[in-house]
Amino acid sequence: MHKPAGRLARLLGATLLASLLGFASPSQAQNATPAGDGTFLLTIFLKHDESKTLPQINQQLKEQGYFKQFPPPGVEVVSWYVMMGIGQVVTLRVPADRLREVNRAIESTAWGGYRTEFYPTYDYKAAAQKLREEMNK
Repeated sequence: MHKPAGRLARLLGATLLASLLGFASPSQAQNATPAGDGTFLLTIFLKHDESKTLPQINQQLKEQGYFKQFPPPGVEVVSWYVMMGIGQVVTLRVPADRLREVNRAIESTAWGGYRTEFYPTYDYKAAAQKLREEMNK
């Protein structure tokens, strides 16, 4: 038998995963940009430097110009979540020819306050819903 805390952790994990995959926001699927428009989704994990307090991190980010330079103008923020105990998870819609600009904004302004991970991402919500419908027949 599972402990209640274990069930809660699994539920929260599943909820977070569903949210990251787009299941939590029906409006996002309606606003999804069709493939072939020259953009792609990029998910960035901004992991807090746990050797610093939040005020120290924010001060460093301010000094480095993070709040002015990220995300670069014209790059759409699709979602921006806080993942407790980790940091922030940002999904951007990036024109393919501006990937370097996004990367440089992170390198120049976020490093030191955050450790970063980048993941090309795609909207799977409609396909997942269709598959669920087919599998539940």
